[in-house]
Amino acid sequence: MRIVVAPDDFKGSLTAGAAARAIADGWCQVAPDDELDVCPLSDGGPGFVDTLAGALGGELIPATIRGPLGSPTPGAVLMVGDVAYVESAQACGLHLVAEGDRNPGRTTTFGVGELLRLAIESGARRVVVGLGGSGTNDGGAGMLAALGATADVPLDEGGLALRSATRVDLSGVYESLGGVARGDVAGGDAEGGGVELLAATDVDNPLLGLSGASKVFGAQKGADDNLVLQLDAALESFSRAIGRRPNGKDPAVALGSGAAGGLGYGLLCVGATRVPGIATVIAATRLEDRIRAADLVITGEGLFDWQSLRGKVVSGVATVTMPTARPCVVIAGDVLVGRREFSALGLSSAYSVADVVGSVDASLADPVGSLTMTAARVARTWSH
Repeated sequence: MRIVVAPDDFKGSLTAGAAARAIADGWCQVAPDDELDVCPLSDGGPGFVDTLAGALGGELIPATIRGPLGSPTPGAVLMVGDVAYVESAQACGLHLVAEGDRNPGRTTTFGVGELLRLAIESGARRVVVGLGGSGTNDGGAGMLAALGATADVPLDEGGLALRSATRVDLSGVYESLGGVARGDVAGGDAEGGGVELLAATDVDNPLLGLSGASKVFGAQKGADDNLVLQLDAALESFSRAIGRRPNGKDPAVALGSGAAGGLGYGLLCVGATRVPGIATVIAATRLEDRIRAADLVITGEGLFDWQSLRGKVVSGVATVTMPTARPCVVIAGDVLVGRREFSALGLSSAYSVADVVGSVDASLADPVGSLTMTAARVARTWSH
């Protein structure tokens, strides 16, 4: 058999590459004659740049940038010709904030703007920004500040600092991008040319409200119910101060504006075009061609839940696999989606590492060994 192994990272325990290797090792213990095509993926969150570097080559340009709480942190821009790829999680990822320090009212996306500046200074004419896995909720205010935005409130001190915003000037950002953005694209429609921005998002949530950045994702970043309400109100003030785009559209209601704590909104405000992050990676890795040459597809992630069904790696892999009629199996740290829901995506089965080893805690105590053991068990069912 030929098997494509295409997981996302297992957040907090394994990178996508490490997860793919563990699955492959477990499979080979049971079926050593099977041919494995290992293809780690990302939906725009952690691992976005590494995955694309492996698929596209190019040059990694390292930098030291401001982390979500202000401490210096390493990052890199991937340059492939005049196209740059930026991973926002390198600058504002939740993994950069210790559990006891998680407070999305204080964390900033300033470092993302620093990476964008590096990309532009390195000659990029198009910048693809991967969004996902953030520990921030500042609507992209920090990023905009790093690119030259000014306001009547601090833009680089987190979401709560935006509560009383009444004036935001983005002219410095447009200057950094090489022109005044019009329409929906910063580059092609900018006066005198400019840099085209693409926001590769892992979710399609809007900025505000019940399905917005604060309400849906605030708690996992450390916000209690009261802070969630405060952050939503702060982002509403921020968006009101910015106003609509020159074309009359309100980026706060656009699909993906709530991605990465509203970082999607900040990019859309200055003319970025939103694209699904997983689609960007699938195209770069030629995943569809690799699946057509396979007999079975295995994907996975740390937690297979309702969010997995909307714009994440698992749903992206399932969407590509379904027309090929190849079976697609999920191996996840834990599975919270029922068979009816995942079958609707075209997925054949879902296996929980926690069920195999006894508990979530046991799986986290030895993530590589637990995932390897689970993959071996799945191989006994699917290899023939």
